[in-house]
Amino acid sequence: MSLVADQLRRLDAQLDRIPFSHLTSYDATQTSIDLNSPRVKELLKIIKTLSTSSASQTVLPAWQLHLLLSHSTLFPDTPEEASTSQYETELEWRLVSKATVQVYGIILDTLLDQIVPLSDHIWYWDDALSSPTYTSLYMVQTSPIRLWAWTREVYNDSKARLQQYASGGASATGVGTEFNAESVQAGVSQRWSRFYGIVKQTIRDRSLANLQQTIMSRVAICQSEARRKQANLRRLREMTSSGLGVLIDEGLVFGGNGSDDGKSDIIMSANQEWKGVVERSVALMDMVLKNVLALDVGVTDFEDKVFAGVEEDPELSIQAEEDETSRPIIAARRLIDLLEVQLPDHLTAAQMLVAENGRPSRLVRYWLPATALLFSSTTILRIVVNRREAMLNWIRDLGVTVRDFWFNWVIDPVRKVVGTIRHDSNSEIAIMSRDSLKADRESLERMVVDFAVDRPSAATGEPSVSESQVAEIRTKVREGDVTPILRAYEKDLRSPLRGTVRGDLVRTLLIQVQKTKVDIEVAMSGIDSLLKSQELVFGFVGLTPGILVSIGVMQYLRGVLGGRRGFRETRKAGRCVRVLRNMDRILSEARPSPNNLLPYKDHGLLVSEVHVLRRLAHGILPADIEKDFLEDLDDLANLKGIPSQLRALDRIRWAYSRWLR
Repeated sequence: MSLVADQLRRLDAQLDRIPFSHLTSYDATQTSIDLNSPRVKELLKIIKTLSTSSASQTVLPAWQLHLLLSHSTLFPDTPEEASTSQYETELEWRLVSKATVQVYGIILDTLLDQIVPLSDHIWYWDDALSSPTYTSLYMVQTSPIRLWAWTREVYNDSKARLQQYASGGASATGVGTEFNAESVQAGVSQRWSRFYGIVKQTIRDRSLANLQQTIMSRVAICQSEARRKQANLRRLREMTSSGLGVLIDEGLVFGGNGSDDGKSDIIMSANQEWKGVVERSVALMDMVLKNVLALDVGVTDFEDKVFAGVEEDPELSIQAEEDETSRPIIAARRLIDLLEVQLPDHLTAAQMLVAENGRPSRLVRYWLPATALLFSSTTILRIVVNRREAMLNWIRDLGVTVRDFWFNWVIDPVRKVVGTIRHDSNSEIAIMSRDSLKADRESLERMVVDFAVDRPSAATGEPSVSESQVAEIRTKVREGDVTPILRAYEKDLRSPLRGTVRGDLVRTLLIQVQKTKVDIEVAMSGIDSLLKSQELVFGFVGLTPGILVSIGVMQYLRGVLGGRRGFRETRKAGRCVRVLRNMDRILSEARPSPNNLLPYKDHGLLVSEVHVLRRLAHGILPADIEKDFLEDLDDLANLKGIPSQLRALDRIRWAYSRWLR
């Protein structure tokens, strides 16, 4: 929803609230007859199409509006077909007023679309004038155009001199009539010499005519040209803004604009009927389109000329004193003329002005790198052909690497994590086999029991071992107590050689090795249990690098391809801050009227900045916040006094700083 659309909806609602109260002498029977006539039905159909509440789009295209007006029954073929009833005349006025609102919206959109890009062109010339380097770059970019213009001028002057010479006129090279008589029989070499002399004389004359450009350097000439174009663009923006402000403040003001500045009195008085407001608004739009591109006059002179033209318009009903039935037809013809002639001419003239004074086209700005690329294309193609296999292998290896990374570092860890969550036995983490500790412990138990049975005196100090003692030994071995082995080991260790040869030193030593192995496996079992308890954590740790790398690559690709929403919103927020700065500067530097209201030019500039800010904030603010934001923007754009507008601007800054920073 744009600023123009809101304005048109308000105007359309005001027109819908105008009653048919003046048709008091019209009886109900005649009204029912009129409602059933084909002409009334056609008028009502067009009025409904022109209404902003029923149309699919608020501002209709110019071609559709022109088609509706041209095929309407407003223009009768014969005088007998003209409207004869008050009701039909009133419907004609409603149709013309609705069409006027649509034309008003088209012109406002046109002026807004012309003002906004002018800032980009002005900034381009600011950059070109900021340093001699940028000015030199601009000189190189435009050098083919300058050379072509100079060559064409020399060609035209030389052609004119040759035609004078051929017709027997004065010699272009300053040679007398004797040379003309001799030239009849001159050879080819003499004719070429004569042609060369004429071209040389033309170049010399043009050099003397452009003496100032000869004295100045090329960079200085480009700077002067850039300043001239920038000044024209600034003047064009001021004139367009003034025309926009005049239309917003004085166009279609039904019942005044609610202020005491006296501006609306130029267009209408307090007792003026709404039909006169429509007529004067049509004349106002006509005068604005005719004079808004006149850059040789100032803003004040432009405004005075527009208002004087409206007051002196010969087709207004006050001056022309037309009858009531012909007034809507005259207004409709002027609307068609606006759509068919004035608006296309204005668009063509504006495009020519921007093309003449705006930044050069892309072809001019980028012809140098494009030419370099064109000349180096054969070398690039040769390199590509010679290294085709290497490039294909590199691309193939890159694809294999990406695929292996995805499956080995993303897919497989995800599968393991899922298996861990589902208690899959194949996914358990272990640093030793499942039954290793049990087998080694049972083996140690048998070794100790067999030793106690074989050497009861060395193990227990008794001649034999009972079943209860064997059971007790088994229990102690499970708890890690191998006292019988240690007792025999200590005894044989007193005489190591004897214990080795005749005793049980080697056997007890080997049993202790088995005991050490069991102890190590018990410790490993504890570590294994700890790992199993944190198996899910380790699974996510193994998955994290692949996920982080994948997210980083995706974010990078989104940023390169321009799909990063946060980056775009940051850029929009930065542009919003610059627009707010421009608004503050407009309000601070404006020269207010005696009633402390903005002039037309400054109001037009402010409205254009509000238009840009509405578009930028649409994708940044939440839906519920955007409604309040649009209300504050309306307070800022409406003429309620500069202090009130400054307060609205300050409210926008602190209330929406979260999104507009």
